[in-house]
Amino acid sequence: MAATLDDRLVRVRVGTAELQGNLRIPPAARGIVVFAHGSGSGRHSPRNRFVADVFVSTGLATLLIDLLTQEEEMIDLRTAQLRFDIRLLAERLGGVTDWLAGEPSAAGLSTGYFGASTGAAAALIAAADRPDGVRAIVSRGGRPDLAGPVLPRVQQPTLLIVGGEDDVVIDLNRQALRELGGIKRLVIIPGATHLFEEPGSLDQVAALASEWFLRYLEEKK
Repeated sequence: MAATLDDRLVRVRVGTAELQGNLRIPPAARGIVVFAHGSGSGRHSPRNRFVADVFVSTGLATLLIDLLTQEEEMIDLRTAQLRFDIRLLAERLGGVTDWLAGEPSAAGLSTGYFGASTGAAAALIAAADRPDGVRAIVSRGGRPDLAGPVLPRVQQPTLLIVGGEDDVVIDLNRQALRELGGIKRLVIIPGATHLFEEPGSLDQVAALASEWFLRYLEEKK
């Protein structure tokens, strides 16, 4: 019988928080990408799910997980404060990564982070804290500048993708690029705004990110 896609809801305990996520592992997976959402987004975001679908089609497993609990998300909708608590998001992401390392279905898979908006900063901090546990990072319209002094400690290959019409975020990514350690690249997608809502722009994001992860997650150490 042909192998089938492992697609299920998972609950991950990090400290006192129970986080919910969607884990998808295709047959003969070539690595796994954990999504770090930010700025009010989550695992149900159509943009994140679109990118995740592309990853799965290329043989990458995905874990879309909400780094805030449902109660915290309700608070954040009113205050917009928790989405900018980068240290909290980074600690949650790190806890999820530690859980994944002990998950039998993901055994042997190299881990990468796909961070959007403030989630990109959390991904960079969590990766810096786990130099042997995380192999590659991609930021979509991210705020890597919010990782601040941690940036030089990030040694994993890091791809920053920004829309060509997202002027402020372009400048912030250029500044962060100078500070990042290791292999790094900034790609600006012409005509795209912050959310990559223009026709074809998110396809470009998914293609660039897939190529990056397949290159560095499968690379031998």
